[in-house]
Amino acid sequence: MRFIDAELVAERSRTSLRARVARLRSKGWVIGQCAVAAGVAWWLAADVFGHRLPFFAPIAAVVSLGMSYGQRQRRVAEVTVGVALGVFLGDAATHLIGSGGWQITVIVAAGMSIALLLDAGQIMVIQAAVQGIVVAALAPAPGDAFLRWTDAIIGGSVALVAATVVPRAPLRKPRDQAAVVVRKIAELLRSSADRLGDGDVDKALAVLRDARSTDALIAELRAASSEGLSVVSSSPFRRRHGEHQRQLAELVEPLDVALRNTRVVVRRVAVACYRREPVPASYASLMRDLADLSERVADELVANRMAVAVIDDLIALGRATAEVEHSDDLSAEVILAQVRSIVADMLALCGMDPLEATDVIPLR
Repeated sequence: MRFIDAELVAERSRTSLRARVARLRSKGWVIGQCAVAAGVAWWLAADVFGHRLPFFAPIAAVVSLGMSYGQRQRRVAEVTVGVALGVFLGDAATHLIGSGGWQITVIVAAGMSIALLLDAGQIMVIQAAVQGIVVAALAPAPGDAFLRWTDAIIGGSVALVAATVVPRAPLRKPRDQAAVVVRKIAELLRSSADRLGDGDVDKALAVLRDARSTDALIAELRAASSEGLSVVSSSPFRRRHGEHQRQLAELVEPLDVALRNTRVVVRRVAVACYRREPVPASYASLMRDLADLSERVADELVANRMAVAVIDDLIALGRATAEVEHSDDLSAEVILAQVRSIVADMLALCGMDPLEATDVIPLR
């Protein structure tokens, strides 16, 4: 037992390491973009404009760009305005009441309150407080507050330019992640069909645990879709991809529904195995056929095509579900009903109207 536990821990550790490396690889461009923007912002402020220690220029650039492609213009505006507010309050307060602990308390409270009254986002509120602290603590010489403001503008401007230069990666990610979800559906269907064949309760429960951990896949798909839409709306170089990104965004809901229906299938298979309920062998065959067609849908998505080439085969499979033998057992009936639902979901994923997809599957 100890050996099995150690092996399981080692496998989870390897999976975690692979996930971390994949996350780092996916963010490589953003990291490089932030690093270059920070260096350019410092060079402009220090060497071109002659500012002494323009530390906020690179800070503003990095904070504005952030670690995602979405909402960058808003971040640039919030950082710039937040810095301006904080610097003004810090400079005015130190001039009137000096610098110290209670003065910083007043500056932070005033800066955050004013930012909230302006209906600002969290970044602007925090920047107003932080920059007020910096100015009050460092007690800048006359005129340095204005330099800090221009440093913020320089950093924000560099960030704005960098934000328009976006690679194709965030535009590919939604379709790649959609393919990942479809392949997971195929994997779960195929594994469940195998469990109907061998009746192994432990393996059926393992498949069920796997199915219940798939919410993260949909969350990643939603995030990728949102990021793709943000890119095409913010980068003039990528706006021609807007219609395609909107089409991909429309796939999120049918995929979410398909994955939910797949989880129901997996659960009923586990129940059938546990209770030794008979399920017609034709149902497992339908599940394997649906898994194969799902893999084809995923291949079409990776190839950057709507999976219209799979529609006819999906319709044929949907019609075949009305011709299989009946069963009086609840688990078997639920499994068949959910397989029919997943076929309709896949048809919607291929671009068919959801109601039309339901209609082409005949009633039994």
